[in-house]
Amino acid sequence: MKKFFALMLTTLLSACNQQSSPPESPVANQFDPLPYVDPFIGTDGKGKTFPGATVPHGMVQLSPDNGRTGWDWIAGYFYPDNIIAGFSHTHLSGTGAGDLYDISFMPLTRPFNLLPTEGGPKQGTIVSHFSHDQEQASPGYYQVRLTDYDINVELTAGARSGLQRYTFPANAQQGVVRLDLGYSRNWDKTLATHVQILDAYSIGGYRKSTGWAKDQRVYFYTRFSQPIAKHVIEADARILTQAEAFAENLALELDFDLADGKELLVHTAISSVSIDNAKANLQAEKHVLDFAQTLAVAQQAWRKELSKVRIKASEDNLTQFYTAMYHASLAPRLFSDVDGRYKGPDGNIHQAKGHPRYEFFSLWDTFRALHPWKTLIDQSRTREMMDSMMDHYQVAGRLPVWIFQGNETDMMMGYHSVPVLVDAYLKGLTDIDGELLLKAALQSAEQQAFGLASYQKLGFVPYPERKWNVALTLEYAYDDWAIARLAKALGKQDIYQRFARRAQNYRHHFDAQSGFMRALDEQGQFREPFDPNAYHPEDYCEANAWQYSFFVPHDVAGMVEMMGGKAQVSAKLDAMFNTVQNLEEFPEWISGYIGQYVHGNEPSHHVPYLYQYLGEAHKTQKLVRQIMHTLYTTQPDGLAGNEDAGQMSAWYLFSALGFYPVDPVSGQYVLGSPEVDSAEIYLENGNSFKIRTLNQGPEQVYVKQVTLNGQPLEGYLLSHQDILAGGELVFTLSATP
Repeated sequence: MKKFFALMLTTLLSACNQQSSPPESPVANQFDPLPYVDPFIGTDGKGKTFPGATVPHGMVQLSPDNGRTGWDWIAGYFYPDNIIAGFSHTHLSGTGAGDLYDISFMPLTRPFNLLPTEGGPKQGTIVSHFSHDQEQASPGYYQVRLTDYDINVELTAGARSGLQRYTFPANAQQGVVRLDLGYSRNWDKTLATHVQILDAYSIGGYRKSTGWAKDQRVYFYTRFSQPIAKHVIEADARILTQAEAFAENLALELDFDLADGKELLVHTAISSVSIDNAKANLQAEKHVLDFAQTLAVAQQAWRKELSKVRIKASEDNLTQFYTAMYHASLAPRLFSDVDGRYKGPDGNIHQAKGHPRYEFFSLWDTFRALHPWKTLIDQSRTREMMDSMMDHYQVAGRLPVWIFQGNETDMMMGYHSVPVLVDAYLKGLTDIDGELLLKAALQSAEQQAFGLASYQKLGFVPYPERKWNVALTLEYAYDDWAIARLAKALGKQDIYQRFARRAQNYRHHFDAQSGFMRALDEQGQFREPFDPNAYHPEDYCEANAWQYSFFVPHDVAGMVEMMGGKAQVSAKLDAMFNTVQNLEEFPEWISGYIGQYVHGNEPSHHVPYLYQYLGEAHKTQKLVRQIMHTLYTTQPDGLAGNEDAGQMSAWYLFSALGFYPVDPVSGQYVLGSPEVDSAEIYLENGNSFKIRTLNQGPEQVYVKQVTLNGQPLEGYLLSHQDILAGGELVFTLSATP
């Protein structure tokens, strides 16, 4: 795979050189991570990623869509498919719900190919077949040949824009570009569209839709490299020839005269504010309608982002690691325009001051590892992201739960913005006033919605009230621990004690007889009957009793004591990894399992590291290496579950380096067994932290000794401050425990 992408990159740069001045290349003999990124990883199986062009944390994700509705097409594109219906400018990365696909263009020659597609219009969807043999992707670049029309499509992107280059067949006298503003699939539904021919070279308009996010507004401005020869507008069922139209569903067909050249460039910027702001966003991008230079800027942005960690490893591990870094840099994403304005959660236009506004916070997933990862390698953006979450609080009146496109979706559960913000605050990565942060956290914890009234009254969420009840209690207890940590740091002893007590609410659900966390009614009686292997009734969020019973990351010692001691917990964990799943009643979102352990979803991501707390480091070491080896691959189905906005990749990044944040607000990492040969993290404070392994190999998974700066590291914890101070962590590995 690495050789393929290295060859592709070389070929691409050569082609770009023929079009314009050469893109910036890495310094001679300097390591270049780009050939080790494969954006197709995760586009098959459960990953739900997209292969198209974007920049780190960019507003635009310009990527192909297959034109179908369904679980497999949540990101618009599913690798086993063989048709493309368009190239749209917004996509979600690895989520469990499908939305966006805004501003969809498709280059064509007549006659058009109409095929029925799942979720498409009754009359069929205009598509083209394609082959993976004529498709490529790398950071900031995507290419495919539309075989039905013999059109070559190339995509690249800027911070707020997407640039397409269409090369029509040599015998084509006219080319058609179709803009389908009514294109919607999965949860997305078009509400209103507008398009206007602004002049011979440019168009503008908007698409307003609802779906997972209820109030989505995408304004656009597009510039073409050749003049528009003629146009027609499809407005619902009407055909119009005027220059402007408004309708629920609009499609615009543009004809271009190709007599003087078969290449057409289409440069589109988007905005949540207005067409004028979209135009300003495009004008602010360097190299408008210059594909080679736009690509070079995108590649250099990715090169800078991915070079924050330099590793040495096997070819496959290099691809896994740098593709994981790539995926971990797709969220959160830029949402404010070049002038700082954006649509807020109240539906009004707001002004970001002193920092850009970010959206796409999948906090139930990402509080666990993605945001801790960013506190190591992306501290400047971490500050901006924390400010964005607090800006949301100032407008919406509560901290975000799961936000994108200026909307609160309230997807999943918990108030996990609290541990993310508290972690950044305790690490000195935000200037947010601690009192204001505590006020915001208390608002989340003391509201009455989402089962919190019962939680505050009873100490748990009862099952007759709502599903996911056990999970709610356990996750609220963790978030309460984060509030306690913040209150203690601020000297608020009374609040600290109150929330430290609330953080113990996990104990209510423990059933000593079965050894599991179980659902309770209002009187505190366990639900009967009980099957720890069952996924229904849904007392656990996308999980069963095995996967949630160990979710006490803030008080592992207390959990171990409650469960009967280290030997008892060790036996229980062993049983988890060896008890067979019941495949007859198997939910779609359960994948990547070892026994009852499920790596394809987040609730038990920390569990392999719990053996360290029991004095059985060798079990942690064996398991994390097994997970990295078997549940992450370099194939399109190489992610064991939904990428979930970077969390699946962040688990791998930490684990490949040899440590993981079991308790993300503790400032401590639990040691594992690194998969890399060596690594160096280049820190923003000017220091670097090196990781080195001795005797590395696929069978050498056990750790004989760990030293930090030449001295034996006692215990199993590595502190965040130790990393920031710089130095060297050395693992001596062995084939035997």
